Amino acid sequence: MGKIIAVANQKGGVGKTTTAVNLTACLGARGYKTLLVDVDPQGNSTSGLGINKRGLECSTYDLLVGTAPAEEIRVSTQFANVEILPSNIELAGAEVELVDTENRAMRMKNALIGLKNQYDFILIDCPPSLGIITLNAFAACDTLLIPIQCEYYALEGLSQLIATLRLVKRMYNPNVDIEGILLTMYDARLKLTGQVVAELKKSFPQKIYTTTIPRNVRLSEAPSFGQPVLYYDRASRGSQAYEEFTMEFLRKNHLKEKK
Repeated sequence: MGKIIAVANQKGGVGKTTTAVNLTACLGARGYKTLLVDVDPQGNSTSGLGINKRGLECSTYDLLVGTAPAEEIRVSTQFANVEILPSNIELAGAEVELVDTENRAMRMKNALIGLKNQYDFILIDCPPSLGIITLNAFAACDTLLIPIQCEYYALEGLSQLIATLRLVKRMYNPNVDIEGILLTMYDARLKLTGQVVAELKKSFPQKIYTTTIPRNVRLSEAPSFGQPVLYYDRASRGSQAYEEFTMEFLRKNHLKEKK
């Protein structure tokens, strides 16, 4: 049975979507059948995998409001072993529509449960907020992967995220846990970086990945070409970092490269 992982941080611009897209691509390239669920109304994961978000007939909006099943929404990509449930701006309306809906926090879990046996991994790219859509993702996932930028405000935001996770654990999903914390836009030359890392290791000693993701131009360019960096420029520092991270991720899940 596949593992569902929510990639989340309510602070924008921390590399959340970059991590979701590139981890998905790297897992697929290593032989793991992977589904990316884009539940960010910006639809950046969708376009990052080369899908035209403006031309969608169905999206994760339909998944959450119940007008289409996941099987009808699912789209194949040009990348090995990678499929996606795409998103577009329509999803922004789901927050309002779900407010008075029965079992509104469990819509995503119920929609994805039938897909777990079809994939090795299902990654959910969450919106940069702690609203009802993110709550759905937390209720549906097995673990939470948190990309975090090495800056002071990131620590403040992380405490809010952990508080929300505890709430979900108590009310909706008692078995959910933290998959790990990934340091993004990492610059070892900055004193603040070392201070943030030290604070994180003190609070989450077993959860910080050894691999860090640097700032990298090719990593920033790849989405505009509709490609994960692995396919855009495999020799780049950004691609090498995500490949290294993927191997660490697999080791922590007691798995090896399939091919």
